[in-house]
Amino acid sequence: METYKFKTNINCSGCVAAVTPHLNKEEGISHWNVDTKVDEKILTVEAHGKTAEEVAAVVAKAGFAAEKI
Repeated sequence: METYKFKTNINCSGCVAAVTPHLNKEEGISHWNVDTKVDEKILTVEAHGKTAEEVAAVVAKAGFAAEKI
């Protein structure tokens, strides 16, 4: 299992709600969390068999940016 961290523009509970169905339905993503209290809005994703680029693409499909850090 890999743990990836991304700087995002997911900055409020509404944004989290918008990205939730995309990340939850994606096979290979077992757990994720967004820390909206920090300036960088850090998304942490635990994934199995997914690259960071594939995770970022799922976030992009939801309409948000995700830059691996």
